[in-house]
Amino acid sequence: MSMKNLSTLCYMQKNGNYLMLHRTVKKHDVNKDKWIGVGGHFEEGESPEECVLREVKEETGYTLTSYQYRGLVTFVSGDGVTEYMSLFTADGFEGTPVDCDEGELAWVPIEKVWDLNIWEGDKIFFRLIDENIPFFSLKLVYDGHSRLVRASLNGKDMELFEILKEDGTKSGVVQERNVTHCQGSLHATAHIWIVQKRADGGYDILLQKRSATKDSYPGCYDISAAGHVAVREDILDTALRELSEELGIQATEEEVTSIGTHKVYEEEVFRGRAFKDYEWSHIYVYQKPVEIDKLLLQESEVEEVRFVDYHTCLEQIKKNTLPNCINLEEFLMLGTYLSCI
Repeated sequence: MSMKNLSTLCYMQKNGNYLMLHRTVKKHDVNKDKWIGVGGHFEEGESPEECVLREVKEETGYTLTSYQYRGLVTFVSGDGVTEYMSLFTADGFEGTPVDCDEGELAWVPIEKVWDLNIWEGDKIFFRLIDENIPFFSLKLVYDGHSRLVRASLNGKDMELFEILKEDGTKSGVVQERNVTHCQGSLHATAHIWIVQKRADGGYDILLQKRSATKDSYPGCYDISAAGHVAVREDILDTALRELSEELGIQATEEEVTSIGTHKVYEEEVFRGRAFKDYEWSHIYVYQKPVEIDKLLLQESEVEEVRFVDYHTCLEQIKKNTLPNCINLEEFLMLGTYLSCI
């Protein structure tokens, strides 16, 4: 393998800041105008540690005294560049800083780094570093125009979302699921309410209880089925997929009815971490008969399901007597629709 395919990347930390390099010098640099850490390509016979020590010294003037090998990043640019980057962080160094011939160096508050012009994939490994994830292998694939098209962690594909503009149209930016919830970026979801009409004219609503292992709202009662719209996935296809995956219901397009959209922003803290959820939700109703004991629940997502009278559920949501994460405005939209059928 050519040394051109092997590189190191180091993020030096000091007083809550990262030392960032704004790559502005080389005209044909794959990182042109991006902000990244410091590092460079291996020289013949070097180990990752030898390379990062040399590159940091050359680019910054500092000698690392405390550093950690965090992971291997396989970077595929989409325009002919593939690199295997050994990723380091460093919290100890000494020496006198020097000017860098690759661009401008600046200490940037860690929470502000995501506001810079950085690769979307870099946000993924920033999150992994922040969460102290053990040594990881991260693959990032781009389309040749800085658009992330695939990400996998330790060989497992990660969820990618199209980020939306405020009017609901696609922005052209693609983000990984957890990055989206860290930043509070607007994204599309499909919500499916299973409704059963009773003989007395009232309606029962199927609620699912979220698994205790979920990263948000664990153990809370929620929409019958719901999910994020993945990159290149149609919203209606998402609705049908979620019905199948979470409940085992094989529905067709004709069996679900769209009742509108709803945009909502919610911010919570789960397991000590901020969770920012900014959704453009597309809401559907499914009214075919459903027998709870014949449903195939997705254990990783759904702990149990139950039918509840609509008005009883509405009162429980208003009085907060039912542990739930149901948005009241959306539930009222559902009630308006039910009053018309």
